[in-house]
Formats: sequence, C-alpha cells, structure tokens
Amino acid sequence: MIPHDETHIPTFDDAALEREWQAQESAMRRERLQLDPAGDDARSRRYRLIARSLRQLPAESLPADFARQLARQVGAAASVAAPSSASPAGSSFEFRLVLVLASTLVIAAVAVVAIYGQAWLPSFAELLPKPPATRWLLALAGCIGGSWLLGFWQQRSH
Repeated sequence: MIPHDETHIPTFDDAALEREWQAQESAMRRERLQLDPAGDDARSRRYRLIARSLRQLPAESLPADFARQLARQVGAAASVAAPSSASPAGSSFEFRLVLVLASTLVIAAVAVVAIYGQAWLPSFAELLPKPPATRWLLALAGCIGGSWLLGFWQQRSH
C-alpha cells in the first residue's frame, strides 16, 4: 500500500481533474480533523461521507462458515440448473433445432465444394505434404480418430 503523503501533489494536465482531486483531498482532510461540515458544499459532503465510510469497519462481518454456506448454495443451484435424465421438452426441441441447423450447414458446405471446388481445390492440393509424409499424417489422423471413437464408445457404454 502506498502511504498517503499530504505534501505530495500530483500534477494534472486537466484543470477539472485537479479541482476534483483537490475537492476530494480537502473533504478527506476535513473529515479526518473532524471539522464542522456546515460550510461544506454538496460534493464535499459526499466525499466526507465516503471517507467516513472507508475509515469504519463493516457493521456486520461474514459468518465463520460463509464459504461452506456459499458452496452449498451454489451446489444446490447447479443441481437445479443441470438437466436430469428425464430431459424437459425444451431441450429436446433445442437438440432437434441444432441438429437441423448442423445438417443444413453440412449440406451447404458440400454444395459449395461441388460448385466451386474445381477452382480452388488444386490450391489446397499443393499445400499437402509429399506422398511419404502423407502416409504418416493419415496414420496419425487414424490413431486420433480411433482413440476418440473408442473413448466415445466407452462413455456411451457406461
């Protein structure tokens, strides 16, 4: 924490910022010295209230088991929000809608490749590695795909 030094006055490029800072410092000093707020304007009274609030301890402290209570509440809210095995009708509709949208996207991609593929497919063919490296990349892709399918099948079977 940086100690507060009343002798250090920062420089401001904007006169309005400097006036605001001076008002805050004056209100904080008057509150610390417990001077009469009768002559203060509305802005100074607000700053004095803020300074007073910051100097006081909170009126109420957190209970000793606050973290445990909060974790229990979050867990209860998460279990209510999590879909159960008997899915509501809304999620079934949403699943069907996502399936229709994904199918539409795949059909559109196939159509674009069929229509425009002759023009840009050769450019992508040049990016592929030469034949010996292609075999290793295909083997890697096969291993990754096989591992993913095996993991997916194990999750479904359990």
